[in-house]
Amino acid sequence: MARLVPGKEDAEEVYQDVFVKAFTHIGQYDESRSSLRTWLTRIAYNATVDRLRHQRLPVVYFEDREGKAEALSDQEVDDTLGHPNDEMVQLIRAALKHLPPEERAIITMFYYEEMSLKEIAFVTGSIPTTVASKLSRTRKKLCRIIKMLQS
Repeated sequence: MARLVPGKEDAEEVYQDVFVKAFTHIGQYDESRSSLRTWLTRIAYNATVDRLRHQRLPVVYFEDREGKAEALSDQEVDDTLGHPNDEMVQLIRAALKHLPPEERAIITMFYYEEMSLKEIAFVTGSIPTTVASKLSRTRKKLCRIIKMLQS
């Protein structure tokens, strides 16, 4: 989750919050519901999203002239994000900063942390099919942001 928080000091504060919350709530951990890693990630997710919401970073919304979001096919998204080179990795990192905290977190957990949809669903308090849908929409939004940054 540290990838989501801009600034070393802010990330350290989130880590401290996560440690304190995990320590004080360790009795609530249930190994039959999730792994310890996933449980800790849920605590980190909530702390990170709370921190980002309070920072109120600018979020970019992309709409065409009729007020409808530009439609992209899954193939267009795969072509853009599929096998990134160094330049594309930099564009992806820049584009992630324009996403709302929850969308940025889902992308980070799925691609950087390599968490399953089930694990992400537990962390976000959702269900896997909802996470899959959000992930698809967020990938398309990320692709639109990248195209804007390239122009």
